[in-house]
Amino acid sequence: MDPAPSLPRVWLLATRPATLTAALSPVMVGAAAAWRASGGLGYRWGAVVAALLGAMFIQVGTNLANDVFDFEKGADTAERLGPTRVTQAGLLSPSQVRAGMVASFALATAAGVYLTAVAGWPIVAIGVASIASGVAYTGGPYPLGYNGLGDVFVFVFFGLVAVGGTAFVALGHVPALALALAVPVGALATAVLVVNNVRDHVTDVRAGKRTVVVRFGRRFGVAEYLACWAAALAVPVALAASRRSPWMVLPLLTLPMAVALSRKVATLEGRPLNPVLGATAGALLLHSLLTVAGLLQG
Repeated sequence: MDPAPSLPRVWLLATRPATLTAALSPVMVGAAAAWRASGGLGYRWGAVVAALLGAMFIQVGTNLANDVFDFEKGADTAERLGPTRVTQAGLLSPSQVRAGMVASFALATAAGVYLTAVAGWPIVAIGVASIASGVAYTGGPYPLGYNGLGDVFVFVFFGLVAVGGTAFVALGHVPALALALAVPVGALATAVLVVNNVRDHVTDVRAGKRTVVVRFGRRFGVAEYLACWAAALAVPVALAASRRSPWMVLPLLTLPMAVALSRKVATLEGRPLNPVLGATAGALLLHSLLTVAGLLQG
């Protein structure tokens, strides 16, 4: 019989570290786009660090909210196919996970207070919307993830809001380059969710969770995954052509990953998709790192 994990290890499991690439990647890309657009003039390094911390804590808070709310709504049961959820597994009580959620969002708010002092009132709107959406993804009277709006949420908040918001706090405005580069980040963050929804489409039906894949079918989910990759690879090509910078095509090095992972999404079912989920999150991070490298070289 395996020994019970220590409390620190349980909390680490609850934060779902593998998902933090979705918080790190847009901040990196937004910060690099702002640097490229400004040449470093008037660049606010402290604000970028605060944006990273805020994004990380919002992601952790959202993960904890998903953990407890999915359990309470009956979506997480013994039939769960994905990685362990601490509430469903009995490793932490719902009240403990809720307390962790509140603490994470409070820390994100602390970072937001500093960012508001630096960049002004738009940060209040971004922060409030991000935290509210993190809770509403699986909580509240109309949970986004249960009503087919999760994909839109992820694209908007992990792409447009996170990349554009980071550029804004770094410079005081959002350059067009940052908005363009928000598309690949948002698309691949959405692709991570698509793998999750394709894996869980059978159990989601039983739980009444009407994701896009449940509404339109598994084939639609596979097509959506391909479309996410197509957007992520097309934008660097367009930027390289328009800016005459060959370095901007560096993210195309992820093309072999796109092909291999798309085949697996199309052919695998259930629990075997767990490694594909992690690999897609890794592909998001790699694509973002290559984007940053292209921005700094070009």
